[in-house]
Amino acid sequence: MNTPDTSATQSSARPAMTAAIRDATGLDENVLRILVHGFYDKVRGDAVLGPVFAARIDDWEPHLERMVSFWSSVALMTGRYHGRPVPAHTPLPINASHFERWLMLFRETAQQVCTAEGAAHVIERAERIARSLHIAVAEAQAAPEAVPSLR
Repeated sequence: MNTPDTSATQSSARPAMTAAIRDATGLDENVLRILVHGFYDKVRGDAVLGPVFAARIDDWEPHLERMVSFWSSVALMTGRYHGRPVPAHTPLPINASHFERWLMLFRETAQQVCTAEGAAHVIERAERIARSLHIAVAEAQAAPEAVPSLR
């Protein structure tokens, strides 16, 4: 079985930018892998979020690998993630309390796993992502047939 390369030197679409972020934050592929796996361990055991995920994910490894790629792209600008998070989240039975809980668990995990600079870096991005997804989900729930407003 081939395992993905989790070294700090994972290839990047923007190597100079990735290296600068890595140097400033202490984040690398290994730290992001630990962050993602630790965070989703908490999510899976959470009374609020666990059931939402359990109803949709049977095989966690592909999801975790996709999330490591996502955070690599978001935090290190590697360009590894090529998914579409908004359409994946808009049909979910979630609301503001789910996003608040998600952020609380993410912040907690980031502060446990990352350097202070790394935690601040990923938390700021997580807050932005949660805000955007919450708006998209709320709009989709209010008018499921409408084209999303991209204000």
